Amino acid sequence: MMIFSEKLVVPSSAIDENGHVNNITYLQWCIDLAEKHWFAKAPKEYTENYFWVVLNHFIEYKNPSFEGEELLLETWVTSAEGVKSERNYKISRPSDGKVMVNAKTLWCYVEFESQKPSRIPTEIQELFL
Repeated sequence: MMIFSEKLVVPSSAIDENGHVNNITYLQWCIDLAEKHWFAKAPKEYTENYFWVVLNHFIEYKNPSFEGEELLLETWVTSAEGVKSERNYKISRPSDGKVMVNAKTLWCYVEFESQKPSRIPTEIQELFL
């Protein structure tokens, strides 16, 4: 399992009326992290000619997090077959090891020109699995 990660400090803009990170913000962070992982690892010939669309999300909210806390965002690909790929995420707080979110997304690999699903190339499978 090849994990791609980054740390972030929770900004005030992420906080909802209940005083903790908004649920939608966690999902946005997952999507943003997946895109960063794609552009960091995939060769330019792929990033310029293919993109990913979401087929579904599953997200489990475990604990709240608050403004100013440092969080660790992690993602990894668990499968890539045909035109679909499953990616998992974990958002945790390093200071106490608590998990805020576990999530997974099913993505579909799409060719820019045709706007149609495309088989995930072996090279991409090997880079991410």
